[in-house]
Amino acid sequence: MSGIPHDTYEPKSSGAKWLHSRLPVIGLLYDTLMIPTPKNLNWWWIWGIVLTFCLALQIVTGIILVMHYTPHVDLAFASIEHIMRDVRGGHFLRYLHSNGASLFFFAVYIHMFRGLFYGSYKAPREITWIIGMIIYLLMMATGFMGYVLPWGQMSFWGATVITGLFGAIPFIGESLQTFLLGGPAVDNATLNRFFSLHYLLPFVIAGLVVVHIWAFHSTGNNNPTGVDVRKGSKEEAEKDTLPFWPYFVMKDLFALAVILVVFFAIVGFMPNFLGHPDNYIEANALATPAHIVPEWYYLPFYAILRAFTSDVWVVMALNWITGGIIDAKFFGVLAMFGAIAVMALTPWLDTSTVRSGRFRPMFKWWYALLVIDFIVLMWAGAMPAEPPYSTISLIGATYWFAYFLVILPLLGVIEKPLAQPATIEDDFNAHYGPKTPAE
Repeated sequence: MSGIPHDTYEPKSSGAKWLHSRLPVIGLLYDTLMIPTPKNLNWWWIWGIVLTFCLALQIVTGIILVMHYTPHVDLAFASIEHIMRDVRGGHFLRYLHSNGASLFFFAVYIHMFRGLFYGSYKAPREITWIIGMIIYLLMMATGFMGYVLPWGQMSFWGATVITGLFGAIPFIGESLQTFLLGGPAVDNATLNRFFSLHYLLPFVIAGLVVVHIWAFHSTGNNNPTGVDVRKGSKEEAEKDTLPFWPYFVMKDLFALAVILVVFFAIVGFMPNFLGHPDNYIEANALATPAHIVPEWYYLPFYAILRAFTSDVWVVMALNWITGGIIDAKFFGVLAMFGAIAVMALTPWLDTSTVRSGRFRPMFKWWYALLVIDFIVLMWAGAMPAEPPYSTISLIGATYWFAYFLVILPLLGVIEKPLAQPATIEDDFNAHYGPKTPAE
């Protein structure tokens, strides 16, 4: 596993040998827990366990909630009220589930941006990155369909707006939209489809998470320096690594405990802080909310979707070139999905030979602007689609694409990286000092 020389599981008892020869599950668990891990991992590497916890939390709470939910347009809203008022602990379970989704996306965004800074997408970890992006897309789909299930005003109109985007696709859009909705408009068939997929997709995500972990265990973990673990001998590797258990497991559990204190404080004292009050009003197809917004974790890409209006010159040019096939609505859809696609293509867009942003002085500034840009887009996406917010969204969207398609490729050519440590051991000793004989 990971090609790093290390001790492997050797069964001692006859029973263990019998089981290992037929189903080496203990050996697999041992090799997973004891995998050599770069000893210089910092606190940005703790979000994996948070994501694992969130996935388990969402599946467990979702299974319990679905026992009391009724997927019908006439009964869905009332069944949510029943869960909140009549089911023992129902309000707590629902708030755990809804706020758990927010923690899930918060953790995944930090996880992704950490990977972008430290170059965790670079060879040989391209497949790990791609699988992670697929998981992210499935999370977005699962979260969106889950948002529809309460059948409140924002649920209904959010589903109407987002599914309407597929109708903008030339030639097949109308048929595709009808297929997704199960009819000409958002109705009971839509709710049943979304309910089924919302229940199914978390298990697909769980399977992909296993593949994701398998992938980076096969290539070895990245680290803040981006320098590979030495693999010449077991003794050499041990100078760069520590076993995952107990060192990093305990570190991760401590970090998880701290994060859960904050999480349960939000669930207990301000559970609706990230929600929308309109979703406590039952869905009404005849009353449109003043301002339709998705959940906060979709807002950056929602801002990109809305940024490209018919008066933007790129949209006008493509509309003229394609004879009206690519209009503002379709271009917005392409831009929204394109913003995610360019992230997925980062392993091939980044031309630098240096993995870690720690040793790339020019990259640090452009990366910092990307983080700020993401936050600004999130804010702009929550604002009305009118000046100056539309202008801010357009500038933010432009920088997002420029960063991945122009800046990253150019930086690899013009940037002069700083000197990297020769080994992980050198980096560790530079921070904590070399180990003395007494230690």
